[in-house]
Amino acid sequence: MLAGVTSAHAQSTGIAVCDEFLTKYDSCVASKVPAEQRATYKSQIDQMRKTWIDLSKNPSTKATMESTCKQTMDTTKASLTALGCTF
Repeated sequence: MLAGVTSAHAQSTGIAVCDEFLTKYDSCVASKVPAEQRATYKSQIDQMRKTWIDLSKNPSTKATMESTCKQTMDTTKASLTALGCTF
């Protein structure tokens, strides 16, 4: 059921920790989130990726992207643990 995967999934933010988080988050959603809820999560991931790509293109915000992504990952991990995701 990967027909809904968009090109946004393939785009790199240019920040390794951000890309790693998005990849793990996407994998978690695809394997653990009930099918009827996946579209909502996928939409959130796509929006997060787009925002982070935009921020990484701006020299004044790119410097803080690694810590922003780590903070988001720590916050998101807690909610995804309930779904059985570990990363």
